[in-house]
Amino acid sequence: MEKLVPNWYSAAQPLPETYIFPPDARPGKFSIAPSISNDIPVIDLGSQSHDRALVIQQILEASQEFGFFQVINHGIPQALMNDTMDVFKEFFELPLEEKRASIYSDDPNKVCKVVHSSVNYDWEEVHLWRDFLRHPCEPLDKFMPIWPRKPIKYREHVSKCFTQVKKVALDILELIGEGLGIGSEYFNDELSKETDIFVNHYPPCPDPSLTLGITKHSDPQLITILLQGDVSGLQVFKDGEWIGVEPISNGLVVNIGYQLRIISNGKLKCAEHRVVTNSSTVRTTIGFFITPSPDCYIEPAGALINASNPRLYRGFRYEEFRANYFKKQGKTEVVLEPFKIES
Repeated sequence: MEKLVPNWYSAAQPLPETYIFPPDARPGKFSIAPSISNDIPVIDLGSQSHDRALVIQQILEASQEFGFFQVINHGIPQALMNDTMDVFKEFFELPLEEKRASIYSDDPNKVCKVVHSSVNYDWEEVHLWRDFLRHPCEPLDKFMPIWPRKPIKYREHVSKCFTQVKKVALDILELIGEGLGIGSEYFNDELSKETDIFVNHYPPCPDPSLTLGITKHSDPQLITILLQGDVSGLQVFKDGEWIGVEPISNGLVVNIGYQLRIISNGKLKCAEHRVVTNSSTVRTTIGFFITPSPDCYIEPAGALINASNPRLYRGFRYEEFRANYFKKQGKTEVVLEPFKIES
């Protein structure tokens, strides 16, 4: 437990050398929180009741150009989102002896755990400036008993929020399937069977220009829904520049994962993104990762393949992709190579 940031860091200390990234990987002084951009599309899901075609068009365009978008009027009550965010903040503020003794672990096979930096801490070259909590969400009756017992309202609020977020994710996937022309039910069942939650906690950092909360990567899953609260830090790489994803009230950030890119045969973008830190404010974010089952067979949708649009990727089971992703440490330059079809 000594690895967790609040257990050893004080504001008077300089940034330890083990957290300083090489110059070409640092965010720099001008790419930290102020690099906010309004370019990331914001889509009103509530408007689909009277103009579903427009919402589908907006989602597809955002997914093709950015691989990221935000949604509003998604149906999740603001109070529930606030309660869930508050319970995670309270979790990370608990005294260490109460907080993580039952779930803190370096065991990679433990499914509910708190980790500092990453699961690769012992052999990674540079550490990340974060602590994170992760655990599976479904089926709830199987996994909720291993979730943290404190704060008292943890299981109540998190289970309610997960249920609502999963509905939104399936709604978005239905719209994507319809827009791609592969059917609104394409992503049901095994393709979206599992959901994992990752809660990232970024304490104030003594020098945000030298380190990162999360390095450049794209998500290996199908789609990600993020509650990012009201503190900036998430950045998306587009056209050679890092642009910020501005927090909006009651908004959800949606990003396309590798599996959607592959199923769409490259039509949808799986954008690189990272997280920068700041020197004054704690940032806590809640990510829900919608994931295929390990045995789920992934391949480009047949309806998208024709003479002018040949298949770009071979078929595989998700378990194979996931193993390759972590073996390659999520490096975006090489993760897809074993699955591409030579032209």
